[in-house]
Amino acid sequence: MAADAKVTTAALRIRKGTGQRIAVLTAYDVVFARLADDAGIDVVLVGDSLGMVVQGERSTLAVTLDEMVYHSRIVSRGVRRAHLVADLPFMSYQASVEDGMRAAGRLLKEGRAEAVKLEGGVEASELIRRLTGAGIPVMGHVGMTPQSVHQLGGFKVQGRTDAQRAKILADARAVAEAGAYAMVIEAVPHALAAEITREVSVPTIGIGAGADCDGQVMVMHDLLGLEPAWKPRFVRRYAEMGKAVGEAFAAYAADVRAGRFPSPEETYD
Repeated sequence: MAADAKVTTAALRIRKGTGQRIAVLTAYDVVFARLADDAGIDVVLVGDSLGMVVQGERSTLAVTLDEMVYHSRIVSRGVRRAHLVADLPFMSYQASVEDGMRAAGRLLKEGRAEAVKLEGGVEASELIRRLTGAGIPVMGHVGMTPQSVHQLGGFKVQGRTDAQRAKILADARAVAEAGAYAMVIEAVPHALAAEITREVSVPTIGIGAGADCDGQVMVMHDLLGLEPAWKPRFVRRYAEMGKAVGEAFAAYAADVRAGRFPSPEETYD
């Protein structure tokens, strides 16, 4: 695939088994979406993680479908090459297949997403079949599923017991067989993620799942160090922008108070 070619679901699927890893990054506004796209990120994910990193919530559960549509639409304005995926938020699809169909349709029609991501495995397979049958691409999400945080007892690694491992394997198989073109595997032991990656026919995107997945996803705020106190084990910081931004804000405030800003050069005659 040419370096500047549009990344599509088909282009992602053919990377399976080639060793050409898929780089996925979240974005929530047009500026960071454009920066990610220009940097060569393959998939920009408008994650419901915005509930935590943008809205300051303690989980993703409070995010609404209207908010996801809004953020997806503004992110779409900054994306040219990357594939654009938007999360289906909590309770926009769990009650019925029909609810999920309508919600996914809104994300494509109004939010201008090119695919939706949803959490769940066996229980979500019917919805995945219906969505893909209607021409809506689906990225699955198995392992630690943040929308089930209360049922799971917190944001905890999954798949360490035999029962959990068997369930996650069954979920991954069901997601792939139902027609998803890719799946996120979150917070599972690396050996389990490697087993899933070998077994399923679609690309796997890891987060806290080791290096054997077909790609990796990170939350933008984690990668950039925008929250200095927050650093899970699976996060690698590529910048310390939280510190840099704080220093810039403090320097601006000091210049204003000292009368150094604006200067004559920054003032109209």
